Amino acid sequence: MPRSGSRAKSSARIAAYRDGHRGERLAEWFLRLQLYRVVARRYKTPVGEIDLILERFGTTVFVEVKARSKAASEAETLNAVNQRRIIQVARYWLARHPAKAASNLRFDVIFLARGRWPRHISNAFDAS
Repeated sequence: MPRSGSRAKSSARIAAYRDGHRGERLAEWFLRLQLYRVVARRYKTPVGEIDLILERFGTTVFVEVKARSKAASEAETLNAVNQRRIIQVARYWLARHPAKAASNLRFDVIFLARGRWPRHISNAFDAS
């Protein structure tokens, strides 16, 4: 018996999920080449998820990866980033890693589009 429409995943949704994973891996390697050290990938919490948590030169960096099939304007894509959710996840992570709470914190975004180099926006927003 086939699954109901609400439970069955469409092939487009599965492809988007795979593209998201691929984009996150690409962003991770892009940042590793810039001497970032991976602390966590796809960190899931009850309040949400963050794509990457990294460290570089004593700074803890929370990274959201935005992959698009076409190069949209960065301002439009940055508006799609749920900053409140990312900040809540960062607070959740810091509560479980209190030694890192005293380090510098930063929120970055990596834009990915087919046929283009990754675009890294350092300090894309702040927690205030």
